[in-house]
Amino acid sequence: MAGRLLKVSSVATAVFASSGFYLYGKHVDLSNISIIRFGRAALTTAVISYDYITSLQSVQYGSEEYWALKSKVHRRSAERLRDLCCSNRGTFIKVGQHLGALDYLLPEEYTSTLKVLHSRAPQSSMAEVQQVIREDFGKEIEQLFVSFEETPQGAASLAQVHKAVLSDGRTVAVKVQHPKVQSQSSRDIMVMEFLLQAVHWVFPDFSFMWLVEEAKKNMPLELDFLNEGRNAEKVAEMLKDFDFLKVPKIHWDLSTKRILTMDFVEGGQVNDRDYMKRHGINVNEISRNLGKMYSEMIFVHGFVHCDPHPGNVLVRKSPRGNKAEIVLLDHGLYQVLNQDFRLDYCRLWQALMKADMKGVERYSRRLGAGDMFPLFACVLTARSWASVNAGISQTPVTNSEDVEIRTNAALYLPQISDLLNKVPRQMLLLLKTNDLLRGIETTLQTRANASSFLNMSRCCVRAVARHKRKKARSWSQKLQVTLSEGFMLWQINIYEFFLRVKASAFGSWTSCCHRLKEAHTG
Repeated sequence: MAGRLLKVSSVATAVFASSGFYLYGKHVDLSNISIIRFGRAALTTAVISYDYITSLQSVQYGSEEYWALKSKVHRRSAERLRDLCCSNRGTFIKVGQHLGALDYLLPEEYTSTLKVLHSRAPQSSMAEVQQVIREDFGKEIEQLFVSFEETPQGAASLAQVHKAVLSDGRTVAVKVQHPKVQSQSSRDIMVMEFLLQAVHWVFPDFSFMWLVEEAKKNMPLELDFLNEGRNAEKVAEMLKDFDFLKVPKIHWDLSTKRILTMDFVEGGQVNDRDYMKRHGINVNEISRNLGKMYSEMIFVHGFVHCDPHPGNVLVRKSPRGNKAEIVLLDHGLYQVLNQDFRLDYCRLWQALMKADMKGVERYSRRLGAGDMFPLFACVLTARSWASVNAGISQTPVTNSEDVEIRTNAALYLPQISDLLNKVPRQMLLLLKTNDLLRGIETTLQTRANASSFLNMSRCCVRAVARHKRKKARSWSQKLQVTLSEGFMLWQINIYEFFLRVKASAFGSWTSCCHRLKEAHTG
């Protein structure tokens, strides 16, 4: 194994060194040179692999010393990977952000280190922004906007957003793609594929090819801002009955594949509890509505916004009233679920909430997990196997269980990697979305409450009933399905009412006890 690694390391070093000599003395941005980008990636991969082999070979597997040392290697390797992403930028940062979102799938050392990439994205110069606008519109910025702020509102891995004002006085957000990302992305993905195959050759248990497959499929879509605009309009129409949801309007006359102009909307990030407190926004209401919105997307429509990190989900008080709104941004990455997958996913979650273990096994197998269905159930819910058996809607999350799940993510990394290569590709972005949403709920301290499970249950019932109605051959069958659906939704409403009364009574009892205690103390 060390011999194999030596070959990989030697090739990487030779490539990196030769490219450095070739470019010596030239005034160029090394980050834009393909061979430099490859050299950095190859060298980092070789160093990380060598660190794992040499650091762990002298300690006994499974001992306390082994796990302590492995945690340090994880941390060093994650920092090297983060530095590589920051150096190569673009696609590398995008993939690094994806990895950083997999809280319950990867070791904590990796996810916590890579999360900073959301705030370490590159920033294009004003000259580069002007160049992109000039190339796409054939006009200068001054001809298109009354004013255009040079300092971006925010920069991401693929683009940055500037605030501008139109001739009619409307304020807009102009999303401009970084100029080199389009040409670099396909080559970057090829580099990642080659290096992941090399790592798999050295470490047969390491198999993350699903990551490259997802990047190959999704990156072209994310780089097409017209596609993003269409997604924004589709989800706005799809969820138009949710008066708490705001999707900025697209200005098509000022949009191209590399530039997207939309209404400018201000707000605080969805994980900013202080912002919500200052503006009188109910944290529980936001969490409940966020869960309702995503349950509707996933279970009912099968059209899912798959990048709900806090920078893409804002909250604010509505300008037209005192109602709290959720603003959904960045519509480049959506997952379209086929009907069979969506229905199996609905039934799996119903089984998980009811602790129906036969159903959990059946639908996990149908979704590709095979004999690894217990691990799949734990990965999907981020709950322990004991909690899955007891019913995840009946057992609240504890700190000790969270620690157990994160520890197991490190212990079972090869098995998790194998599982992710088995399940349908549609599942991968859903797992990332689940982890991002759980991260928000954890920050808001609203994770796994009864309300979120009730909303999921309603959506699952409606989705399955809609499917059965379509398949029904007579009006009597359709009526039977509709009556059954209504009865199940009524049961959920009654149960929710019971929980509210119980919570209210408990709150009154607690308040009364507190007053009696104060009176006694006084």
